[in-house]
Amino acid sequence: MMPLTMANTGEPLTIKKVGGKEETRKFLENLGFVAGGAVTVISDIKGNVIVNVKDSRIAIGRDMAMKVMV
Repeated sequence: MMPLTMANTGEPLTIKKVGGKEETRKFLENLGFVAGGAVTVISDIKGNVIVNVKDSRIAIGRDMAMKVMV
């Protein structure tokens, strides 16, 4: 398992765990980051990532991306 910030661009991955406080987990869950879900990193700029989740492109900051384990 590794944080989303360490994932290679373009590689399809499966979300293993979403960490952080309850409100952070709920926020990420509402964006589509759920355990067992598919995610692909499209762009990575200094830890800030643009990902493809559930047929949507979402940009999240480094701190949020560190809480998503793949």
